Amino acid sequence: MAERIDTTLSRRRLLPGLLSSCLDLLLPSSCALCGCRAPRSLCDGCRTQFFRPVAARCLQCALPLPGASQESAVRCGACLAQPPAFDHSVAAADYAIPLDQLVLQLKFGNRLALAPLMGAMLREAADAAALPAPMTLMTAVPLGPQRLAERGFNQALEIARPLARSLGVPLLPRLIERSRDTRPQSLLAPEARRGNVRQAFLISPAHADAVRGQHVGVVDDVMTTGDTLNEIALLLKRYGAARVTCLVFARTPK
Repeated sequence: MAERIDTTLSRRRLLPGLLSSCLDLLLPSSCALCGCRAPRSLCDGCRTQFFRPVAARCLQCALPLPGASQESAVRCGACLAQPPAFDHSVAAADYAIPLDQLVLQLKFGNRLALAPLMGAMLREAADAAALPAPMTLMTAVPLGPQRLAERGFNQALEIARPLARSLGVPLLPRLIERSRDTRPQSLLAPEARRGNVRQAFLISPAHADAVRGQHVGVVDDVMTTGDTLNEIALLLKRYGAARVTCLVFARTPK
């Protein structure tokens, strides 16, 4: 009888793996970067080649710090001279060829299968960053109603969902709302971006009391100048957030 139970349990443990293998055979996926067959949207070769860890990033804005080691990571001169409202930033990669294609395929190619991959890469980066305090709440940079209707999904939120699950952090998708539609930041010169997002966000009244004393993680796909995330961090701090950490898949180097 015991042998029969052990055999049944062993079969149950093997079943998920067998199902996954069968799905890979019936519905093979390809690497989003090189096109070769890959089970999780990114082959091992591209993962090794393009996701090698940066030596060090600024603790606050996540810009690469040439010549510094990860163990000696500090804040860059710009953050020391004029600190942003957010306390820490984590980036999985630089926004550069060919990794920019992952972002573009997700946003404009509707390849939603890339969002869990990007969330997993961000989880690895967050673990490596060794944040000084664990996040207690997570949200995502919202899209305006018009752009959300055009695209059909919010890419930042799609990345945040698997990331929050893997970290065990509660996710409030509608914590932050857009008070008005703004022009795409990518179409504006750096000096115009700050004005474009100024007072463009508000805290949802239903969650106004949820922020006080929390360490809030804010997820976005790309950080370029940081103006959008800074505006959101200012808002969260006004509502009593203790800390704000930016979690971005890619950081645009200077």
